[in-house]
Amino acid sequence: MPMRILLTLLMLLLVTGCASRLPHERDGPPAHGTTVDPDALPAVVPRSEPLSRYGNPESYEVFGQTYYVMDSAEGYAEEGVASWYGTKFHGRRTSSGEPYNMFAMTAAHTALPLPTYVRVTRLDNGRSIVVKVNDRGPFVDNRIIDLSYAAAKKIDMHEEGTAPVRVEALPGGTPIREGATTTVSAPAQTPDAGRDDAGANGAGASDHEADAFAGDAWIQLGAFGEFVNAQRLRARAAGADIRNVSVQRGRSATGGRIYRVRIGPVADAAERDRIFERLERAGIEPGRMVFE
Repeated sequence: MPMRILLTLLMLLLVTGCASRLPHERDGPPAHGTTVDPDALPAVVPRSEPLSRYGNPESYEVFGQTYYVMDSAEGYAEEGVASWYGTKFHGRRTSSGEPYNMFAMTAAHTALPLPTYVRVTRLDNGRSIVVKVNDRGPFVDNRIIDLSYAAAKKIDMHEEGTAPVRVEALPGGTPIREGATTTVSAPAQTPDAGRDDAGANGAGASDHEADAFAGDAWIQLGAFGEFVNAQRLRARAAGADIRNVSVQRGRSATGGRIYRVRIGPVADAAERDRIFERLERAGIEPGRMVFE
């Protein structure tokens, strides 16, 4: 088998490293009597790292759903539900190739580049942590990030199993991959009370959905290196009877020119949901929420 094909197959195997987490499989905390003190762990300090050799294809498919990997984590911010994973995957290889360590401050995400450093803030108690995203998942609806057991314990969600959070990419993350969009696979979701994913045991998340967004909130459909591509997407969105679609110029993580297609500002969750419905009817990927 040619080496190039072999490497491609290996990358696909690694990027779906968490794909074996079936929706109704159960996971759990460390064995009884094992002491885990996350406050004793060294703080995670974001640092500039190259993209992982594994786990960063443009897209991949798990359980029949296609996920798109962002070209850059720059400006990423999203609110939704966090879950966690523990003993079932401890020591197994992550999508980036690193072994999963449930006692380290790490996380899994379906779309962020690997690795990316993010701040995760629990919305109902204000606890905040910094983690390194080095794995893929969770592959269950209404979950935006899967935390390691230690990270979950530090924001006091290890017993509930899920919690409403805000996830924000921190400076010093990964370089942008030139020439493509930064579309996220799914929009921010509303926390629910269920607990049927592949995270830990628990009773479910607290209900949390703000009526109005704090500060300016935008729906980012994509980001392009070429202005003409951004204009093409803007025109498609405007053709779906969506107002306030614009192309905003900026700089990528590597200093290059970038053109972001955004809708907004969006006043509240109800307006966001209406826009997402129109985008989906028009066959346009809903994108992600950006808060400024």
